[in-house]
Amino acid sequence: MKRDVLWGVAVLIVGVIGLGFGFGLGVYTDQAFPDVLPYVAHHSAGKVDTTELQQAIRVIQADYVDGNVDPQKLSHGTVQGLVASLNDPFSAYYDPEQYKRLQQVYTGKYSGIGIYLTFSSAYPVITGTVPGSPAAKAGLQSGDQIVKVGDKDMKGITADQAAALIQGPNEVTLTIGRGTNTFSVTITRAEIQVPSVRTAVIADHILYVRIYQFTTTTTDEFHSALSTGLADAKGIVLDLREDPGGFITEADHVISEFVASGETFELRDRNGNVERHDVSGEHLATTQPLIVLVDANSASAAEIVAGSLQVHKRAKLVGTVTFGKGSVQQDFPLSDGADIHLTIRRWYLPNGQTIDHKGLTPDVPVTLANSSDEYDVLQPDKGYAKDTQLNTALTMVASQ
Repeated sequence: MKRDVLWGVAVLIVGVIGLGFGFGLGVYTDQAFPDVLPYVAHHSAGKVDTTELQQAIRVIQADYVDGNVDPQKLSHGTVQGLVASLNDPFSAYYDPEQYKRLQQVYTGKYSGIGIYLTFSSAYPVITGTVPGSPAAKAGLQSGDQIVKVGDKDMKGITADQAAALIQGPNEVTLTIGRGTNTFSVTITRAEIQVPSVRTAVIADHILYVRIYQFTTTTTDEFHSALSTGLADAKGIVLDLREDPGGFITEADHVISEFVASGETFELRDRNGNVERHDVSGEHLATTQPLIVLVDANSASAAEIVAGSLQVHKRAKLVGTVTFGKGSVQQDFPLSDGADIHLTIRRWYLPNGQTIDHKGLTPDVPVTLANSSDEYDVLQPDKGYAKDTQLNTALTMVASQ
């Protein structure tokens, strides 16, 4: 099973694993790297000459000042370096413990504080919080910088290092930079269930459907939401804002609810081989007026859904330009329980276009004055008066 990314925005679901990529359960286990690289005078695998690598390992084991070199850590570091040399932000190495925790993410359940981070600036920046998570309850917001974890300055920190620090004990104290203000907050970790699909009927009988991320439960939850909510609905608003992606098979099924025939998207490997995906299923909502909400943190699987519906002219997009991740990753479990999360294909819209590094352009560009203005379907009493993107979508649905 392939998965694109929970890492649409270099996403890190802190408290789960070192990195918060979205991945597939590895299939090609026969392609795993060996546990221990053989110490031979010269060996070349394909075009990769491992002579220097083996020499370095021998030198470290023979001459490093600390004679108690952990061979397992050395092995892990070696593979980690190989993956890092690809210079691909979506390929990663997970040690056995990280990979074990990662697999909890596939079902949307894990222990942590529930934040998404990007590492594109000096300090890690929060791009969103998991609804109902300790981070959300503590008031952390998109755009907040994590300046310190405890007494540790976070400037230039890597995703792995950030996760290790923030996971910590039951409580973790973060120093947050928000605009010109800096403050500290202590958060207690908890078991988190990341929601996949939530719905509400709003305005004049408009079915609002929010997909938070594409997990293993999305297809069933989404189908159920449509089955129960469409009867009296005059239209649908599909909200993919802040959705970092997930399993591409789930994206396939969501598209198929709205489109009766044709291609959903296609995958291409490095040899140019094409794997076409066509619509399937019951197609519960092929005629209802439909608007899709997107923003800069809508990524990968979310972009597949939004882009395909736009190309099929089934829906118009409202919001801001999306993240722009057009690749697909897959997990390759190794024999010691570790994992290589590797980019294996790129995906293309039904018209043959890629959104990689470009994103999707909304049909109607609308910005939010503040991320806190976004409608929270889990807290409907707060309303959506300030959500300019949603209100634009509702006006458009009503006019169709």
